[in-house]
Amino acid sequence: MSLESDWRLDWPASSGQRLASAAIKADPAHFQVDEILELEGLLAEQPADTLTDGVPGSGEHLFIRVEKRGDNTDYVSRELASLSGCKQQDIGFCGLKDRHAITRQWFSVYRPGMVATDPVFISAVEERWSVLAVCRFRRKLRRGEHQGNRFDLVLTHVSSDRPLIDQRLARLETQGCPNYFGPQRFGWGGNNLRQAARLRPGKLRGRNSRDGLYFSAARSWLFNEVLAERVALGNWHRPMTGEPAAPGPTGPLWGDGGTQAEGAQAELERSVVGRHPRIEHVFSQTRMKPERRPLVLTPDELTWRWLDATILSLSFTLSPGQFATSVLADIFTIRDLSCGAAGLAEGA
Repeated sequence: MSLESDWRLDWPASSGQRLASAAIKADPAHFQVDEILELEGLLAEQPADTLTDGVPGSGEHLFIRVEKRGDNTDYVSRELASLSGCKQQDIGFCGLKDRHAITRQWFSVYRPGMVATDPVFISAVEERWSVLAVCRFRRKLRRGEHQGNRFDLVLTHVSSDRPLIDQRLARLETQGCPNYFGPQRFGWGGNNLRQAARLRPGKLRGRNSRDGLYFSAARSWLFNEVLAERVALGNWHRPMTGEPAAPGPTGPLWGDGGTQAEGAQAELERSVVGRHPRIEHVFSQTRMKPERRPLVLTPDELTWRWLDATILSLSFTLSPGQFATSVLADIFTIRDLSCGAAGLAEGA
């Protein structure tokens, strides 16, 4: 069997089948994401109008919270670097946010000794995006440093029986769903996996290179395959014998030595990964230690209401690294209207 035929990008729901179909992103306003960030006692929600008294806080990095629509995170970071006259690697952010959405997130811009010109820079940013808040901080914003993301979503073209959907959502609120990486992690049509299969073990150029992106995609895909096996066995929501991170069930983020699990769990994980030798080989000399990721995703503060018989509004909060599309896909067969019938766009 060719590797391409192994690249499934749609994994089984917790109940074995999805209950209904629905569409997302009929309008960018139907997919809104608010990044939640608080650093070391500095509540970074300083209103932008405090600029009349100067930028609050201190340090070499200007933190700026922007609302964007139609632009992805990488593009905004490049433009901020250009506007400020710094290198792109001097721009920090916590995570990638979707292009086809309204998203509010923080960026840090390295501006040592430039406090006096911050208002000029911020005015230039405001010509492109809404600036919601600003502050100064002593270090760069790091990936995954935020506390989470708040999602406000509107699903349209919802099919199936409303009481059944309500029942499934209530179960999701208490029991959670499989914590899959979203298919957007794997590139268009699995392209990141194709690239990962071509990597030469021991020759990776680092996690911040394109190789790092492909390596991460391969790691994420193997995790999803192991989780899918656990879903099929019906034991994804409880630890197995050999679980290294009790009390909650986890799955492998593959590395040198493969997995940290032992016993029956290690046997299962190695068996699943062994079915995909051209992906497994990437990890033979990575110098990257194995890690673990929870198998269960339970959205916080989940609420929902029906706007009419086929339109459903949902709100919930997820931890960093969790995917809203994975929450939805446990109940719905999702059609992303921002990219036609081709599949899901970049995740938030």
